[in-house]
Amino acid sequence: MGKYIIKRIMILVPTLLAIIFIVFGIMNLTPGNPAELMLGQQATPAAIAELNHELGLDRPFIVRYGDYVLELVQGDMGKSYTTNRSVFNTIVSRFPTTVKLATIAILLAILIGVPLGVVAAVRQYSIFDILGTSAAMFMASMPAFWFGLLAILLFSLKLRWLPSIGVDKWQGYILPAFTLAIPVAASLLRMTRTTMLETIRQDYIRTARAKGQTENKVIFHHALKNALLPVVTVAGMEFGWLLGGAVVIETVFSINGVGKLIIEAIRMKDVPQVTGCALFLSFFFMVVMLFVDILYAYIDPRIKARYQRG
Repeated sequence: MGKYIIKRIMILVPTLLAIIFIVFGIMNLTPGNPAELMLGQQATPAAIAELNHELGLDRPFIVRYGDYVLELVQGDMGKSYTTNRSVFNTIVSRFPTTVKLATIAILLAILIGVPLGVVAAVRQYSIFDILGTSAAMFMASMPAFWFGLLAILLFSLKLRWLPSIGVDKWQGYILPAFTLAIPVAASLLRMTRTTMLETIRQDYIRTARAKGQTENKVIFHHALKNALLPVVTVAGMEFGWLLGGAVVIETVFSINGVGKLIIEAIRMKDVPQVTGCALFLSFFFMVVMLFVDILYAYIDPRIKARYQRG
């Protein structure tokens, strides 16, 4: 198991280098000049050229990429073009908000999606199954930003129960967390239903029932445990998506997280800030997926034995 974890950690390095190259390339190809955006349209060509030279933007692309990697190895993620603040410090100050929002959202999605999926599978073709699958289709097809705007109109402007912007208080997390959780809950519901239907038709489930096991023990001890592997995979991937996918929701609810930060940086073509945000989100996504793989071993002993043999 330890060797497997070390191998996965070693894979992080070339993956992150590739991500840096892709982000640098995209930002280099997009139209716009950071110096011109910072100085304004009234700036003279001489002033723009001078600022481009100070920022190092007049150097070749591959040279800027190599310099950034060398500075990153030394622990320096550079400074923002627009604020002149350390990129690392700016991200660290905002990242806990994004992590908290994504964590609340994934917990809500699991609490909603998994139980409904189990009920829909156990009572297949019943009213619970029809309502659950219909609700999942509706939730999955509903754009998050649209649901967020409707939630603001209803719960903030009309009923005045919850704040519409910011997360200064714990109540501020309720609307954005539910907005993020709705489509994820739909995915978990459908995945749980599908895997449960496959599992409860297996021979060992019929054997457990034939031995006189109670239905609750058959469902929750035998069937659900073996049906959880695909659900855990989806939940882990969705959590990684929530870390980066909170971009739109943080903008809608005006939350000062990494999502809103990266949008602001892209608008100003702030290459160090965009690259730093992409690195942070990619790194934590890969860490989450590594945690999911480790969690497999505790859910299914066969996978743990395979890791140990490897």
